[in-house]
Amino acid sequence: MEGPLHDPYASVAVHAPRPRAPAGRAARIALLVVALLASVGFGALVVAPRLRAPAPPDTVVARPSPALVIAIRDLARLETTEVHVEKVVDLADRQSRLFGLVQATDALLLVAVGHVTIGVDLARIGEDDVAMDPETGVARLTLPAPEVFSTRLDEDETYVYTRSTSLLARRNEQLESRARKEATAAIEKAALEGNVMARAKAQAERQLTALATQLGAKRVDIRWREVGGGGG
Repeated sequence: MEGPLHDPYASVAVHAPRPRAPAGRAARIALLVVALLASVGFGALVVAPRLRAPAPPDTVVARPSPALVIAIRDLARLETTEVHVEKVVDLADRQSRLFGLVQATDALLLVAVGHVTIGVDLARIGEDDVAMDPETGVARLTLPAPEVFSTRLDEDETYVYTRSTSLLARRNEQLESRARKEATAAIEKAALEGNVMARAKAQAERQLTALATQLGAKRVDIRWREVGGGGG
């Protein structure tokens, strides 16, 4: 007879149904699966996915970044040298009067003081101009030649020393402006004489070597492109 089955861990009685005769092979397989699950416990349903073979670890590839190129380009224009030049410009506007019989003159003497800034335009450095060997720690730089960044007159120190206009001469209002242009060109030319460019190169090499050393370079080799050479 069918009777109640008491679960010692529950207060409610559970009636087990009378087992029926298995209906064919499919029923027997189903009963076998149920019995297997009952023997190992339902926890196997949760544990089974964790028993798969572990996935291979991710491969991390470090790509070298052009930190040296970026750091150098961030400097943009590297001003290395400033030259102080004093120049006296004697300029005269000679005028013909009375059918060429009389020469009149409007003359000016300008004392000019100027400054010329020379440096290296690092924005012209290309990817192929900077290389660093991670094994030896040697950085190689190819730099454009130094150039004049600016030439300016010191307005506080530049002045007209004398201005003389003869009796028959017409005063040339553009004479002082022209004298200033002449002074600016003469100051820039004077600044480029001697060893100014060599000093500019040496100063650029010192500054860039210090920068590359801070970025991890053990030695820095610097080459210079010829004037007019193409940039990157």
